[in-house]
Amino acid sequence: MHLPKAVFFTKGVGKHKEKLQSFEAALRQAGIERYNLVSVSSIYPPGCRILTRDKGLSYLEPGQIVYTVMARNDTNEPGRQLVASIGLAVPAGGNTYGYLSEHHAFGETAKKAGDYSEDLAATMLATTLGIPFDPDQAWDERKQVYRTSQRVFHSRNITQSARGDSGGLWTTVVAAAVFIIGDEDNG
Repeated sequence: MHLPKAVFFTKGVGKHKEKLQSFEAALRQAGIERYNLVSVSSIYPPGCRILTRDKGLSYLEPGQIVYTVMARNDTNEPGRQLVASIGLAVPAGGNTYGYLSEHHAFGETAKKAGDYSEDLAATMLATTLGIPFDPDQAWDERKQVYRTSQRVFHSRNITQSARGDSGGLWTTVVAAAVFIIGDEDNG
């Protein structure tokens, strides 16, 4: 079974005249350019631990196949605001799965996009757990409902924003949740 035991969160921004190299530069800043990244859907495994980026990277080797939930956005329009965000919601107790969400947009601040991605993940989890909520309520109000239900105890996000390069270079932003497969104590 390939159940992730740990995850770390990372983000980056890159700029280059070529779109692909801009993406590579964003991955490089995020520290994950040397891995074969495989996108997976948004389930956060039961009991999965959150590691720091440096600790998580210490378990990976160049060329390794690495599973990730990634948000990405890019533009070559000068001054255009872009953002990529990953949200996380984990249930209380840690004995059931949680949700990760990906969000990417133009024209949003990092705060707005981060709140939105966190809200997406928490809403998916709340519907799974049968927690009643009003989808028209603001995120801060729903967050309180989730927390007082005592079934959602942790939500967070990682968000990267940037403005398109003033000279028209491609600008790419990435945010990622990177899974560590196996026993992280043994690498």
